[in-house]
Amino acid sequence: MVTENNLLEQLKQTLNPERLQLPGDYYQGKVRDNYSSSSERLILVSDRVSAFDRVITTIPFKGQVLNQLAAWWFEQTGDIVENHLISLPDPNVMKVRECEPVLMEMIVRGYLTGVTNTSAWFNYDQGVRDFAGNRLPEGMRKDQRFEQPLLTPSTKAPQGEHDETVAPAVLLERGIVSETELLELSNISLRLYERGREITARQGIILVDTKYEFGRVEGKLVLMDEIHTPDSSRFWFADEYVERFRSGRSQKKIDKEYLREWLVEQGFRGEGEVPSIPDGVRLEAARRYIAAFELITGSEFMAVPGDPLPRLRKNLGI
Repeated sequence: MVTENNLLEQLKQTLNPERLQLPGDYYQGKVRDNYSSSSERLILVSDRVSAFDRVITTIPFKGQVLNQLAAWWFEQTGDIVENHLISLPDPNVMKVRECEPVLMEMIVRGYLTGVTNTSAWFNYDQGVRDFAGNRLPEGMRKDQRFEQPLLTPSTKAPQGEHDETVAPAVLLERGIVSETELLELSNISLRLYERGREITARQGIILVDTKYEFGRVEGKLVLMDEIHTPDSSRFWFADEYVERFRSGRSQKKIDKEYLREWLVEQGFRGEGEVPSIPDGVRLEAARRYIAAFELITGSEFMAVPGDPLPRLRKNLGI
């Protein structure tokens, strides 16, 4: 069990490392540090949190939650599509198969919601009715469920630039995927989303929307990165959804939308200087990440407190 004292102490010991002395090519993403060789890769999941395509702050135990929850979901969905996971040598680290990344994300949306410039609700509220090739009817309300989940792919932009939501046809025009691959990716993504909805529903949670990333191993499509985590997905509490929707109140959330909304209240949507994040906001975000793990899996989150760097060096043999 993670106590309030554990969280308070971990505020000073979040994981945001400089490059470690590990073999392989090094690449630092917003959240993950990658060390890749020809056939395998070590992915170190830091405690950094991003929003609006910017690194915002660090959250206690966040990397451990993401790493362990993604591994749990890989196990739950392995019958739908192969994934890149080999092992977990450390609570913050995945050892995976090296993949040739497909330069796009498959985003599946079950509800009309969101606060970012790329979200379905933000665009709908601005008058957009053709959203990434999906025709949206008039008269919808924020947080309303779509009759069928929407597929809204996003291109992978270079570091420092924003991803672009596009219609599936654009992926074909740009040669990012073939028509056969697009059909396969669409089918897999919808099946993954449906599996996620089924599992979370049993726990009293709504999987609102999510993103999937894929790679190729010897020409075969493989699920990679993460799946159904608080960073890649939105989750709401099912027992309060209908009442909150009818009354127009915000949904009760267990994902990083809490931090996004706090940033919007400060007037920040990705441009300009990132506001200073109070410890109280960081602690509440940590509680929500941990709650997400426990609510989704039905298991207690076993945090490993303390300075993570000595443990990492020992577990990775450096």
